[in-house]
Amino acid sequence: MDVFAALKLMGGVAFFLYGMNVMSASLEKMSGGRLERTLNSATSSKAKSLILGMGITVAIQSSSTMTVMLVGLVNSGLMQLHQTVGVIMGSNIGTTLTVWVLALAGIESENVFLKMLSPENFAPLFAVAGIILMMTSDNKKRRDVGNALIGFAVLMFGMVLMKESVASLEGNERFAMILTAFKNPILGVLAGMVFTGVIQSSAASIGLLQTFASTVGMSYGVAMPIVMGQNIGTCVTALLSSVGVNKNAKRVAVVHIYFNLIGTILCLTALYGLNALIGFTFMDKSISPLEIALVHSIFNITVTAVLLPFGLALEKLAQWTIRDKTSEPQTYEFLDERLLNAPSFAIAQCQAMAVKMCGIAKESVFCAISLVSKYDEKIVPVVRDDEALLDMYEDNLGAYLVKLSAKELSTSDNLEVSRLLHAIGDFERMGDHALNIMESAEELKEKGIGFSEAAQEDLKVLHAALEEVIDLTVRAIATEDVSLAKLVEPLEQVIDELVMSLRSRHIIRLQNGKCSILPGFIWSDLMINYERVSDHCSNLASSLIQTSEGSIEGHMYMSGIKSGDNPEFTENFKLFKKKYKLADP
Repeated sequence: MDVFAALKLMGGVAFFLYGMNVMSASLEKMSGGRLERTLNSATSSKAKSLILGMGITVAIQSSSTMTVMLVGLVNSGLMQLHQTVGVIMGSNIGTTLTVWVLALAGIESENVFLKMLSPENFAPLFAVAGIILMMTSDNKKRRDVGNALIGFAVLMFGMVLMKESVASLEGNERFAMILTAFKNPILGVLAGMVFTGVIQSSAASIGLLQTFASTVGMSYGVAMPIVMGQNIGTCVTALLSSVGVNKNAKRVAVVHIYFNLIGTILCLTALYGLNALIGFTFMDKSISPLEIALVHSIFNITVTAVLLPFGLALEKLAQWTIRDKTSEPQTYEFLDERLLNAPSFAIAQCQAMAVKMCGIAKESVFCAISLVSKYDEKIVPVVRDDEALLDMYEDNLGAYLVKLSAKELSTSDNLEVSRLLHAIGDFERMGDHALNIMESAEELKEKGIGFSEAAQEDLKVLHAALEEVIDLTVRAIATEDVSLAKLVEPLEQVIDELVMSLRSRHIIRLQNGKCSILPGFIWSDLMINYERVSDHCSNLASSLIQTSEGSIEGHMYMSGIKSGDNPEFTENFKLFKKKYKLADP
């Protein structure tokens, strides 16, 4: 191989890696985090974890990104170590699809249909289609499709360059001697492991192996150990991503290493043990790119089938390798920075954090309301702690979302980030109002004053309505249920009317001497805070409706409410008004 062939080979690898990176990033954006949002549900079910790992890796075409996600999730405390084992195994199977696609480079035929499967012929078509979508479409999703097509075309062009660069090695005796040395399975495993570890891409490494197989020729006995070593080499990315994380996150990388290492040892032992006893005739036969893809798939599926029942043992082995110190507490990142490399996935985790924040806000307001009805000293610290926790969530989640908004996002992800930024402000303000309500309850207790029986009966109705509007809002956000969100606005309007009525009734009681001035001030403060909490629920529900149905539909819905031209809203308003009717004064 002369210097120009070497340069062409390096350029081919560079094009391959760049195309893979572009394609993976575009596919990840196109998936919109739909598969990733289900990742946290992979708990005790091994089959579910396996399928999720396969599905996400196929969707984003990067097992390395999948592993980095898992490290980040465990480091944030969003997943536990045992949940990641099946996902890692599924990811190894998911990555086999890429190898089958790369095997197309080895197809040689005079048949026009088979010729179209060759990358030299179809890659330019993908590039043209991608450029057309990129230059003519204003739709961000179509532009992402275009980007993915261009990335795939560049990747395949890299395969062509690699194939051309190694063509000169055909018949080279020195290179043939090097390949003969790799008949030693240990050397083959080490070669695959080191090369894959250096370039941090098992796809590029196997693509280069397929290129050698299709040009200069390679036997099964040489190729199979290299394929196994490449699986170990891909663990380098996980290992690097585990630097500076907590011990459980480090164990994710260790599980990944043990899985591939044990699988390689078992398969090598079985293969060469049986070969010594039986004598496989295919070991010295030439292997094609398609057969390399087949070997890669059989290896990964077999290793997964064998080791899946021993997931707990892998977890224990990782814990034995990375041991806990009894005096050292486990710490977690609020949201790991590594997740920013997969924006749609990071958004899914931000949504999960926002749901937690919503639950805290609900607890805070409910506790504060209960203090007005019946003061309990034990509940006061809960409201204070919840308010401080909501402040912390807003600061950290807000800063993370700002970093996320700087990434290249799809249109739907951009809308979601905007919604979340507004939502966390509403949650935090609900905590502030809960604190104000609690302080009003404290003032009533400290001054030994209370409301009249009539006022207390009125408060029961308002409290019940307020608790329902908060509960509807929390459930709508947790499940992204637009039908529940559409019940919030009519109930919020009923609460506004209740607050107006309660203020009017209070003034009448003052005039009749049934209520004194001092409780009246506290009553006024409570009405303000109750109304504001209800308003924040309305903001959250309206935002959910607009992002779920699209800005135009959401705007039409809200416009219909304001103009009174919305039968669904009117009907629900009447039902809630009847349900929360005040007793006659």
